[in-house]
Amino acid sequence: MTTTAGTSSASHHLSPAFPGRAPWGTASKLRAWQQGAMDKYIQEQPRDFLAVATPGAGKTTFALTLASWMLHHHVVQQVTVVAPTEHLKKQWAEAAARIGIKLDPEYSAGPLGREYHGVAVTYAGVGVRPMLHRNRVEQRKTLVILDEIHHAGDSKSWGEACLEAFEPATRRLALTGTPFRSDTNPIPFVTYEEGQDGIRRSAADYTYGYGNALADNVVRPVIFLSYSGNMRWRTKAGDEIAARLGEPMTKDAISQAWRTALDPRGEWMPSVLRAADQRLTEVRKAIPDAGALVIASDQDSARAYAKLIREITGDKATLVLSDDSGASERIDEFSGNNDRWMVAVRMVSEGVDVPRLAVGVYATTISTPLFFAQAVGRFVRSRRRGETASVFLPTVPDLLSFANEMERERDHVLDKPKKEGEEDPYAESEKEMEEANREQDEDTGEQEQFSFEALESEAVFDRVMYNGAEFGMQAHPGSEEEQDYLGIPGLLEPDQVQLLLQKRQAKQISHSRKKPDAEADLLEVPAERRPVVSHKEMMELRRQLNTMVGAYVHQSGKPHGVIHTELRRVCGGPPAAEATAGQLRQRIAKVQEWATRMK
Repeated sequence: MTTTAGTSSASHHLSPAFPGRAPWGTASKLRAWQQGAMDKYIQEQPRDFLAVATPGAGKTTFALTLASWMLHHHVVQQVTVVAPTEHLKKQWAEAAARIGIKLDPEYSAGPLGREYHGVAVTYAGVGVRPMLHRNRVEQRKTLVILDEIHHAGDSKSWGEACLEAFEPATRRLALTGTPFRSDTNPIPFVTYEEGQDGIRRSAADYTYGYGNALADNVVRPVIFLSYSGNMRWRTKAGDEIAARLGEPMTKDAISQAWRTALDPRGEWMPSVLRAADQRLTEVRKAIPDAGALVIASDQDSARAYAKLIREITGDKATLVLSDDSGASERIDEFSGNNDRWMVAVRMVSEGVDVPRLAVGVYATTISTPLFFAQAVGRFVRSRRRGETASVFLPTVPDLLSFANEMERERDHVLDKPKKEGEEDPYAESEKEMEEANREQDEDTGEQEQFSFEALESEAVFDRVMYNGAEFGMQAHPGSEEEQDYLGIPGLLEPDQVQLLLQKRQAKQISHSRKKPDAEADLLEVPAERRPVVSHKEMMELRRQLNTMVGAYVHQSGKPHGVIHTELRRVCGGPPAAEATAGQLRQRIAKVQEWATRMK
């Protein structure tokens, strides 16, 4: 069997928007990675094949071209596509139809119409009636395409249903853009190999990561614009807490400050939405149909953000709510029109193909690497050379870490040994993933213990992250310094983006040095010198303070509580458990000063 006949016949039907482009400068209809994966599959002819390709790289094109090849060469007689959502199920059927494969996205039971080559279903649908699908794959030779297969590990029932339904399948093609999960549920039909360290990791048959796709100009580079600012909220105990988002603080305080920032009644969200809209206007000078998306935590917030966008821009935003029967149609409509803004609750974070999305606002409290990668993946699909994506973030340690690790490739790890005292940022529990998928709010039980009322928030432009480097100094929204970064052209080569960011930062530093100290009302320090302290470092600072207070107890004869209260009175700030790193260091220095005086 030769590759050329099958792939060329399938590629011939691909529309320009499919997309069916190779890296710029190559002639083939298929992209280089798609052709490479095809060649490997056809050479090896495996029953199971796991292809890992970064969001936006064209997994659908690869899978359907391979399906066309298998049907053409009678390797299989029918195709079943399993997708995570109803919208994606329909999207697969539409994409398949464009290359002559007819899939029924409304199939529920009984014999399939003769005009169809197969069905498109959801993981939830398979979970309800696994035997229905098993009977179908037993009757005829079937290729099963499992899209975003990590979802098959979402619940024990889904995984078991997939195993029961598709164990007899002739061929199984598993696809994912994020081959890692925060839990250790094994994913059906995925091979796990034990490494020298004794840990079992998922083994992909073909991998095409974000770094490779970026080098091939298949995906857009991403500019992350991070915003901090002063937050104030009231705890359940009635205490009022004030903190600056992005400054070192405890995990709980970060969570509360983050939620305060995202409260639509404060000033942080309007300021960030205004900045994102300005960025969109700049991008649309080069890309006239560029769109923007806000990913919200819950439906109430989504409605409030849509109202803010209407007030800021004068234009109505497309609102997509996951339990709305018209959600899929609204996404399709937005994808095809020229509107500026869409606001959605999670469902657009994965797999939904709206190639014109170029600006994003990450306005959710979900902090898993899987969700972040899928969310950013909505903005990276490249349509022409030189396009860039811009994603606005709150200055939160986890998010900044994920943004700086965009090119990192991860596998799904089944065995996660944890050394005493060591924290793994990717070892979130299954409970956290369940919480992240809830309709109302993504707070963990730990956060619920510290429920609060957001009182006020303000935004400060903090830094720009691009290609693993950080640029910029803090500036007020609307300032000349912020405008310098928002005004970066929307159509630039990656090295031009880097050079321009370096020039903007040099200009900003030079400008700030000319200011009198009295005018420098913001912390004007370059981004790389404004580290966000980790939870581990905060624990060490609190331990150090408690050690110093313990030593001073013996020296002064005063109880621990009295000393801590006196430190708060003199230095200011909340209790040590909620204090920032700066406040803890100030108290450590003050205890040392007291101890020295007594000697």
